[in-house]
Amino acid sequence: MDITLIAAIVIAVVLLAVGGFFLVRTQRPVKPGKEEPGPETTGAAGATAVEEDRDRDSGTVRTPPSQAPPEAPAAEPAAPELETPPPSAGRMVRLRARLARSQSSFGQGLLNLLSSDTLDDDAWEEIEDTLITADIGVASASQIVESLRTRVKVLGSRGHGEVRALLREELLAHIRTDADRTVRTEPHNGRPAVIMVVGVNGTGKTTTTGKLARVLVGDGRSVVLGAADTFRAAATEQLQTWGSRVGAPVVRKEEGADPASVAFDAVSRGIEEGADTVIIDTAGRLHTKTGLMDELGKVKRVVEKKSQVDEVLLVLDATTGQNGLRQARVFGEVVNVTGIALTKLDGTAKGGIIVQVQRELGVPVKLVGLGEGPDDLAPFDPEVFVDAILG
Repeated sequence: MDITLIAAIVIAVVLLAVGGFFLVRTQRPVKPGKEEPGPETTGAAGATAVEEDRDRDSGTVRTPPSQAPPEAPAAEPAAPELETPPPSAGRMVRLRARLARSQSSFGQGLLNLLSSDTLDDDAWEEIEDTLITADIGVASASQIVESLRTRVKVLGSRGHGEVRALLREELLAHIRTDADRTVRTEPHNGRPAVIMVVGVNGTGKTTTTGKLARVLVGDGRSVVLGAADTFRAAATEQLQTWGSRVGAPVVRKEEGADPASVAFDAVSRGIEEGADTVIIDTAGRLHTKTGLMDELGKVKRVVEKKSQVDEVLLVLDATTGQNGLRQARVFGEVVNVTGIALTKLDGTAKGGIIVQVQRELGVPVKLVGLGEGPDDLAPFDPEVFVDAILG
């Protein structure tokens, strides 16, 4: 038994030795100091290339590694070319033809009614309705009709020329040709004139501010603009564009900044630079929100700590009619409006709002906007306006 066990053990050892020998022979030998090649990597220098560079002869000319050409410095945007706006003198006359085209249906309608062979009660009622439709207002329309009716009856003649003269006189009387329509833009006591531009959203307030700056620059004045409408994201950029066109600096701050602070800084800069006029564009607040209106009053009070406010121009949309009149009342209670800038007067017969505003508020219309062009803002001239309406 012992011999058999010993023989089995010897045979097992021999078999294990033989199997191990054949297992080692089947493996691929790897020389010392070398590694299996790894996966190829695009764009990376391999170890073989490095070894080849080291083995090159010292006299071999080596090609420098390729490099991307240096990037050209980014060109700075060119400063906008300054424009030379036309002076304010003659603007209303230049735009008279455009106003006449837009208002001709209103004026000619009245003249045709007044020149008709029969002026009975129905005809006079139609004349009054035409005036009311033009937003002249019920009270003013009734007064104009009654006066015309009396004068036509007394004169006994209804020739086109005579009727036109009578209607012209009545309209001018209600527009108040004696009102002071001067926009106070002259510096005084070593300080610039300060103009606040107020109004609700959508009336063209910021655009009117930019156009007014163009009018003053065209007249040879130096202007500083204050972007105090910090609640509407596009307002500051829009005003900056207007200012850059005519070389008027714009005082601005980040969106949501205190509007009173911006207005104060604008006046301060105007004083430091010896500017003639500072124009402050305020936020287009909803006139029905008391808190926002109070804030507008705060802007005016803060500015007056630095300089008096010479003008408060309320921008009204000529197409809003009675709503525009309500706006004028509320703004007048908060900031003491001194003048009206009536925009979008072209293409509408709503110019009668001029009569209503002046009649009920005693505030004269000082500026009118007759189009979308940069120079379509003009001082208001009652006689030119009425003549354009009547054709």
